[in-house]
Amino acid sequence: MRRSFAARLRSADDGKIGNAQVLIVLTVNREDQPRQMSLLLFNKPYQVLSQFTSTDGKKTLADFLRVPQVRAAGRLDYDSEGLLLLTDDGLLQSRLADPKWKAEKVYLAQVEGVVDDSALAKLRDGVLLSDGMTIPAQAARIDEPDEIWSRDPPIRFRKNIPTSWIRLTIREGRNRQVRRMTAAVGFPTLRLVRWSVGSWAVEGLQPGESREVARAEVAAFMSKSA
Repeated sequence: MRRSFAARLRSADDGKIGNAQVLIVLTVNREDQPRQMSLLLFNKPYQVLSQFTSTDGKKTLADFLRVPQVRAAGRLDYDSEGLLLLTDDGLLQSRLADPKWKAEKVYLAQVEGVVDDSALAKLRDGVLLSDGMTIPAQAARIDEPDEIWSRDPPIRFRKNIPTSWIRLTIREGRNRQVRRMTAAVGFPTLRLVRWSVGSWAVEGLQPGESREVARAEVAAFMSKSA
């Protein structure tokens, strides 16, 4: 703990200089205190940028959040929805975004067509994209999730082409990766929702809502991934 300049002027006669009392002010050196990292879970709506500024009038995080000095940990595309993590700590941000820390990301994707076992097997084995092979993923066909909110605007349905849902778990974060993966196996993504990152999920949050993670949870994640 560092003393302020006023405290260092304290005289030897018990805080008095002549007949005057000296006000002693102690200041705490913040560098000596444990770093308190903040983590915010935000349900990013469809067609919102994962940043606080825009040059072309698109909606941004600033339309929903008034939290200073936080940045998104990993990207979520403008036309994707769901969980976006925001933090004011650079180390936490890199841990969440870096695949070597194995923070798995779960996506729920509505795709064009009825996804088959062959396509799921390819996703599990890894898909060749323009920037290389993907790490093998967990992929499963699922029923339409009850917990997913309605999108505004909804996807455009084509009368003669059915849709289906898949649950995809990956550890990478390439640009538009899930959309490129499903397209590469013949099933273009129509709607994409990121459901969870690591142990944190968007469950219980409506589009545009957020909640802060308990600092003990953040500390436990950091100690586990150290």
